[in-house]
Amino acid sequence: MANEQQNPNQIKIELPKEELQGRYANMAMIAHGPNDFFLDMILRGPNMPQARVQSRIIMAPQHAKELMFALQDNIRRYEQTFGEIQMKRPAGGNSGIMDFPLPKGQA
Repeated sequence: MANEQQNPNQIKIELPKEELQGRYANMAMIAHGPNDFFLDMILRGPNMPQARVQSRIIMAPQHAKELMFALQDNIRRYEQTFGEIQMKRPAGGNSGIMDFPLPKGQA
């Protein structure tokens, strides 16, 4: 038991069984107010007039910025291992909306 000292800053994270599989999203909408950022992760099917929000994340501005830096760092490390991620369209189009292109001819 003496060798099992825990770091007081360490957080035990629980992943409930129903969340283990995760949710797929191919579109995201980002909005903000003075105190919060809203990230809606959306599933959009081909030739479908409606899309469904799979998950909504609400966070404080400082946490949104920390998420941005964490994503940048992970993308940098991913590209070092697997090569550059190719963008299918120019960046900076619709502010606040990330519409990931769907593969052609797939259901």
